[in-house]
Amino acid sequence: MNNSNQNEILPLEAGVDRYLSMIPERPGAGLHASVHDFYSEHGRLPIVTSLMEDDLYKITMQQTLLHHCPGAEAEYRFVCRTRGVDLRPLMPDIELELEHLSRLHYTESELGYLGTLRYIKPDFVHFLRLYRLHHPFVELRAGDEQLEIRIRGPQVHVMRFEIFLMSIVNELYFRAFDTPETRAEGLRRLNDKIEFIRAEIGDRSDFRLSDFGTRRRFSREWQHIVVRTLKERLPEIFTGSSNVACARAYGVTPIGTMAHEYLQTFQALAYRLVDSQKAAFECWNREYDGDLGIALTDVINLEAFKRDFGLKFCKLFDGVRHDSGDPFHWADAMIEHFESYRVDPGQKTLVFSDGLTVPRAIALFRHVGGRARTGFGIGTNLTNDLGPDPLNIVIKVLRVNGQPVAKISDAPGKTLCDDPGYIAYLKHVFGVEE
Repeated sequence: MNNSNQNEILPLEAGVDRYLSMIPERPGAGLHASVHDFYSEHGRLPIVTSLMEDDLYKITMQQTLLHHCPGAEAEYRFVCRTRGVDLRPLMPDIELELEHLSRLHYTESELGYLGTLRYIKPDFVHFLRLYRLHHPFVELRAGDEQLEIRIRGPQVHVMRFEIFLMSIVNELYFRAFDTPETRAEGLRRLNDKIEFIRAEIGDRSDFRLSDFGTRRRFSREWQHIVVRTLKERLPEIFTGSSNVACARAYGVTPIGTMAHEYLQTFQALAYRLVDSQKAAFECWNREYDGDLGIALTDVINLEAFKRDFGLKFCKLFDGVRHDSGDPFHWADAMIEHFESYRVDPGQKTLVFSDGLTVPRAIALFRHVGGRARTGFGIGTNLTNDLGPDPLNIVIKVLRVNGQPVAKISDAPGKTLCDDPGYIAYLKHVFGVEE
């Protein structure tokens, strides 16, 4: 895009064509040979064209678990929470995409990029050179009411299916809505967000916005358009993307640290259950030695997190991430928590990532008001806001080493575990009130 025009809103008619021309529809020279084969056979690109089309935190968690519990076995389950949507007709196309996914591996160029990230270790790069996603680990079934997907196998091998499968399901579903009119509406909404940010924030570099939208994106192509557009139109504000391929392609920072599955895994390892969160934080610090220092607060709930996140962790970690519950209350509570240990919250970062919209992110930024640094990871509202209602789908870890694991969270409806007895026990151990 011409830099002289990067701050202007394009006319919608010209803008759609111009924005769509950003992303090639044919495989480029740098892609894996299987992508070219898929295109030759099917006349289109596969949904996943590279193993880099993943969120960074899947890679950083994979490295940590490889180094600290490489023998763990895990089971993951797909859940669609959107009522009235039947995804079972997508099964043949999902199988086709999975078959292609199992043929992908990292190219030397991609490994070279990962090797430039200071927290990615040389032995892990060698592991990724050999890494493949094996289709037999995934079981697809047409259930009585909905598509069922279960993933079972060695955790360091199967954990990476999550983002790829969710991207595949989303893009296959939304192809029925992918029209020029829908894309024009998506571009109009994206322009509106950019103009709203400019009007409310200006070019303040202390408001930091990132793309967290890989899992529920409208399509691979659309996420790339969004990331490139935000990078060019809001260069002082847009800081990065969770999608490693997007970050690499457009020269922004890949963003991510840990997710719920990482802390849940420690519930089934050789630690007392009550010590599992602390053990996970200790392990993370040993692995990254100060890098990637954002801790997730809601695997159990905020109160349990604060009990475990004492003075040492308040000093060692750069900040914390909100993913459920009232974000305004959470911000006040975390600032107070840092202050209770005489740790300056102004030197810590509060990251918000729970169902954010641009207006809500700006409201939270003003609420924090400089008391702490802030970061805002917006997902679906950036990469799947084109008119059709987004899907509410998740893939979550259910068991590790044959034992149930769970997330309780600070919001009703986010708990996912098929063992009610374990949920009750987990709440009892951590003192979670009903």
